[in-house]
Amino acid sequence: MDLERFDLPRYLSMLPLFQEMQPPELQRLAAGSKLRQLARGDDVFHLGERCNEFHVAVTGQIKLFAISPAGQEKIIEIVGPGNSFAEALMFTDKPYFINAQALSDCLLVSVGKEAVLREITHDPRFCMRMLAGLSRRLHGLVNDVQAYALHSGVERVIGYLMRDLPEDGGEAASVQLPVSKASIASRLSMTPEYFSKVLRELEDNGLIEVDKREIRLLDTQRLARYPLK
Repeated sequence: MDLERFDLPRYLSMLPLFQEMQPPELQRLAAGSKLRQLARGDDVFHLGERCNEFHVAVTGQIKLFAISPAGQEKIIEIVGPGNSFAEALMFTDKPYFINAQALSDCLLVSVGKEAVLREITHDPRFCMRMLAGLSRRLHGLVNDVQAYALHSGVERVIGYLMRDLPEDGGEAASVQLPVSKASIASRLSMTPEYFSKVLRELEDNGLIEVDKREIRLLDTQRLARYPLK
């Protein structure tokens, strides 16, 4: 992608956080932002680095993760195109407490703190939109904690596979895993081996078919009820 031709103000205007801003405001915000091209495995930031900006994934996938004292990686969130991260931390004047790394080739917009503070001062409604976005993120994290605490591994996998399907969906559907099975397993707080075991169980019961990263849901209504008879 030719970064010099990338229309950053226009891209920002399409994001929910910025879509009510006027062209002069978008120009100011873009002037305080930067575009970054990342290859798979490139770091966005490290634990302990100072946080002076927040980030938006334009293309690709970013994983937010922590490392346990034993050296095990736990993926906290997988961020896809159009989604932002590190907004809340940017306002705390504290360093990053997790790591971020590209799971695939990515294009990233990093929006500087000073540019954000300038627009908040100029228009308090911008602050309200940012708070709304942070509230949605918090709600999602609370739902995740509830799922880990109250749902079995099988239920978590089924919930992940059906998360984007309409409630009144048809009998069959197809899901393309955006990242590796190991990454998704970490996101669901399970080992890769157990994640694969659950997929085999669902496949043996005629509920899904697995073809590398494509998973065909053969009967979404039965899958939603599984393992109930």
